Amino acid sequence: MTDFLQLFFSGLATGSIYALAALGFTLLWQASGTINFAQGEFVMLPAFMMVLLLGGGVPLFGAFVISCVLSIVLLGWVFKRGLVDPLFKYGMMPIVVATIGLSIAMRNGVRAGYSAEPQPFPQVFPDEVYNLWGVTVSAGDIGTFVFAMLLVWVTQAFLGKTVTGRAMQAVAQNTESAAVLGINVPRMIFYTFAINAVLAAAAALLVTPTYLAKFDMGESLGTKAFFAAIIGGFNNSRGALLGGLIVGVCENLAAAYISPAYKDAVALIIFMVVILFKPQGLLGRKEERKV
Repeated sequence: MTDFLQLFFSGLATGSIYALAALGFTLLWQASGTINFAQGEFVMLPAFMMVLLLGGGVPLFGAFVISCVLSIVLLGWVFKRGLVDPLFKYGMMPIVVATIGLSIAMRNGVRAGYSAEPQPFPQVFPDEVYNLWGVTVSAGDIGTFVFAMLLVWVTQAFLGKTVTGRAMQAVAQNTESAAVLGINVPRMIFYTFAINAVLAAAAALLVTPTYLAKFDMGESLGTKAFFAAIIGGFNNSRGALLGGLIVGVCENLAAAYISPAYKDAVALIIFMVVILFKPQGLLGRKEERKV
């Protein structure tokens, strides 16, 4: 039982990182109908930004703040204006293809322009281990889970309790009605892209100390986050949190009790089971299709 609880708590930490990336998927989908298949690379790029800044002598907190600002510019404004806006009028498929191409370009660009070797990254939290009621839990797992959950809570509070957040939700629900009410729709959509960029930078800060900064680190992360978003419900931001935690915990348990070889297949298996019995996701709502 002790081993199970240790795996469970460790899985919550990993799952919370998936949840941050999955939340970006759901926010972009709700606000602009965009599916970003470069989401994993949106985590990878801030990781290398921080590596470069740390190499230049910038403290970790300063490197994180600067990477957030750069992410908002590059992964928020430039991504929206340079790729999504020109293609949006042609439908979803061109955006999907373009973001897949963008992910490939970003991976190969970092590999060719910086390095194909994994880059070390400092620990964000103390390298300590605590014994809680017989269960050994690392400070890194606790810190990762708490920090990620805090970010999710802040995002939810911003969306639900501020005027800007409610305006963003109005745009997500009905763009035309929001425009009639005087809401600046393009600005609200940009805010969503900016929030996604910050969440990606935060995920990079949490995941890189363990997995190092690698040009292909976003490939697996983005796939699992996408599955997590669908498992929880692609049109429900709380579903992203639930889906991420489920994937993280089940991965850990499968690696320990079945085989490590099946760890990366867990998200796909859960995804297939969920869409067979509840296609809208665990917390998602059904949407009528108009013909």
